Amino acid sequence: MLHNIFKKRGKEKIKEKPLIIADIHEKNSLVLSELISSKEIILEISSLKIADYVIGTNIIERKTISDFISSMISKRLIQQLKQMQEYPKKLLIIEGDINQVYKENSDISGALRGFIISLLMNYQMPLLFSEDCKDTAQYLITLAKQQKKTKSPISLHSRIPKTKEEQKKYVLEAFPGIGPKKSEKLLEKLPNLLSIFNASEEELKDILKSKAGEFKNLLNS
Repeated sequence: MLHNIFKKRGKEKIKEKPLIIADIHEKNSLVLSELISSKEIILEISSLKIADYVIGTNIIERKTISDFISSMISKRLIQQLKQMQEYPKKLLIIEGDINQVYKENSDISGALRGFIISLLMNYQMPLLFSEDCKDTAQYLITLAKQQKKTKSPISLHSRIPKTKEEQKKYVLEAFPGIGPKKSEKLLEKLPNLLSIFNASEEELKDILKSKAGEFKNLLNS
């Protein structure tokens, strides 16, 4: 029996490519050039509030070895990590040969090991060590494939909000210490932005915890 090549095929599902959102500050990164050339993902470049990449419900901060060490010394990374704590799924990628640093700079090796342990133990920050920009890009692509079906909300500051509900969340997430989950809880408890802004510190404490005072002070400043 000959196969009829003119027979219409059944409805074929077109596989949607997973999305990776990259911060605009990564535009000079070789990682970004690797992602742009990839046919496995869709790349969106945006101005992210926190971190270098957003993939599904994950936020990812990327540091080259040199940047990792300098941000450790300046304590800039600590501030970034504190901001990332609001997000349940986070990852820090350290790009480069850290063993080479240990061999060439024994003076800093002790501090570096101690800092890495602190990231793991005190900040519960998952770490991933990549060899170079290509390796980093492949890890990001792999993560994007795994997270493709994740339905949990991500920060609306990674994209332009369209609906009124999204716009409300967008406004709330502009405040320090308020991420996707807390913005949702606030809007569940109080009907609109005005009632949230007019709420007392005590009313906000069960959701914002210690950040309630900071939130009110910012509104009243």
